[in-house]
Amino acid sequence: MRIYPTFFNIFFKGMDPEKAHHVGFWGVQTLRNVGITRALRKYFQPAPELATTVMGITFPSPFGLAAGFDKGGKGIAALAGIGFGHVEIGTITGQAQPGNPQPRLFRLVEDKAVINRMGFNNDGAAAAGPRVAAARADLETEYRGAVRPVIGVNIGKTKVVELENAIDDYLISTRTLAPQADYLVVNVSSPNTPGLRTLQAIESLRPLLAAVREEADRVCPNRHVPLTVKIAPDLVDEDVIEVAALAKELKLDGIIATNTTIARDGLGLTSDMTKVKEIGAGGLSGAPLKPRSLEVLRLLKREIGDDLAIISVGGVTTAEDVQERLDAGADLVQGYTAFLYEGPLWAAHINRGLVKLRRARR
Repeated sequence: MRIYPTFFNIFFKGMDPEKAHHVGFWGVQTLRNVGITRALRKYFQPAPELATTVMGITFPSPFGLAAGFDKGGKGIAALAGIGFGHVEIGTITGQAQPGNPQPRLFRLVEDKAVINRMGFNNDGAAAAGPRVAAARADLETEYRGAVRPVIGVNIGKTKVVELENAIDDYLISTRTLAPQADYLVVNVSSPNTPGLRTLQAIESLRPLLAAVREEADRVCPNRHVPLTVKIAPDLVDEDVIEVAALAKELKLDGIIATNTTIARDGLGLTSDMTKVKEIGAGGLSGAPLKPRSLEVLRLLKREIGDDLAIISVGGVTTAEDVQERLDAGADLVQGYTAFLYEGPLWAAHINRGLVKLRRARR
């Protein structure tokens, strides 16, 4: 019997979603601070057989936490401690910014979905850098002799920075965070920063990715920091193919697909559409995104084969969902929205489910 859905309905369902997020985040951090996750490490941590090497890095599990939950790198070790094979923090911007006005986070409970227009609220690269460095040192000490959880850093454009100055803004984050990150993500696909998605156009994306790659190599001369780009599900197939070709041309290490969608129609939503319209703008994530995310994954796999890593995200809830993505060609899989509905044991359940699925195939 699963207890968390009842707990969610009693305590979180009626709570403001952003407040609930902060309470839940505090709860995960508390589990670590009072020693519970360490004491139950055998339960939470992935089985050794789930370890996988992607982009030259060994991950303890192919399943990780997508960017968006820990926007500032404040709970990396705590999140790693509950079973995620990697924790991707951010999106982090060159300058600190408060994000968009509240309310800016909304649940569609009937669809196990979320609409957000957070707007990259974070403390900026300068504040995040020391946190990532401290978390990495903490994990290296704790997991000495074992495969430690991996830290990804997702960077984006500061809202007040004009598009023509976007590259310089991304480079601030790159030079500050690349030395601390296990891998780096260039986010050009959030719908909540005005104009950001225009950077997905090849003529804008090529110089941006090339500049970030060069800067990461410059500040990390003794270590290759894998570089990925995160794309939107709303790209038409032809644009996805163009991004795949560009990623191969620039010798990126991977593509993350997909971010949230601005679509509302065609998703099979069961929520009251009047409510959905009242919520207004924002990126929709969760279960309704699954079909398009899978389509983009299969398209990318067809185009790039094994040349680059593919990290699939969007509509992942169960171990079966994760294995379906891996079978479709993903090297790693991420989740986020289902975490809000499934609770702190979610990653551990996914990992245990993956082990059962794999053993059943033998």
